[in-house]
Amino acid sequence: MKITTYASLLFFLVLATSCKSEKKEKAEDQTHIEKEKNNEWITLFDGNTTKGWRAYNGKELPPGWIAKDGELQFDTELGMEQDYTGGTDIIYGAQEFENFELYVEWKLPKGGNSGIFYHLKEGYDSPPEVAPEYQLIDDENYASIHDITDYNLSLGYKEKPEELKPLQQTASDYAMHAANPEGKMLHPVGQWNTTRIIFTPEQVEHWLNGKKVVSFVPWDEAWYEKKNSEKWKNSEDYGKFKTGYIGFQDHSSPIWFRNIKIKKL
Repeated sequence: MKITTYASLLFFLVLATSCKSEKKEKAEDQTHIEKEKNNEWITLFDGNTTKGWRAYNGKELPPGWIAKDGELQFDTELGMEQDYTGGTDIIYGAQEFENFELYVEWKLPKGGNSGIFYHLKEGYDSPPEVAPEYQLIDDENYASIHDITDYNLSLGYKEKPEELKPLQQTASDYAMHAANPEGKMLHPVGQWNTTRIIFTPEQVEHWLNGKKVVSFVPWDEAWYEKKNSEKWKNSEDYGKFKTGYIGFQDHSSPIWFRNIKIKKL
């Protein structure tokens, strides 16, 4: 009788433990699901493939954009600004985002230029017509390598048009809000930088290497005044969309991205 009793007790103990373990696993799964719903990071690049990425206005990833060494790279020779007529920009086409925090690490070569787009919609000639851009550029060397005089004159910069202007420098909301130079730290070319873009209807923030360098309110009176009086005055749909894709710019320059992730706010 004792042996039978002990065996029965052992059976029920194992059964209870198993049920408890199953309940724990289900609870953990539910917690994971809830975390995904509650502002958890979504990985946009897995480090090994280009899954989710494609050309702007296209179905496939353009030549040159590759996954290599845990990085999303644009493998090309450096082109000159004065010869630039547009590039093969790409988007993360799996889903659109509204309010978000985007984190990405990146580096450029000497004289390099690129950008990060958000709230990007397709059907336009190029992303800058419609999407705000977090500028990525070699602040120190760009103007000494590229001839930007004609371009700057076309924008109305009559004083020292050969120089890179604050609205064109790294971390700026391109041609809208200049990055604050106070405390701004841009690592030398060839070294990794970190970028955070935080977007809500109440405030937009650009961060560079742990420092907040841009802050503005989207769609307020001051925003529309800037939009309608400067570079984008003839771009009717610039910045108007509340949701859209994340995109990277091909500006005839090699570029390296890694640790690309986003969370919904």
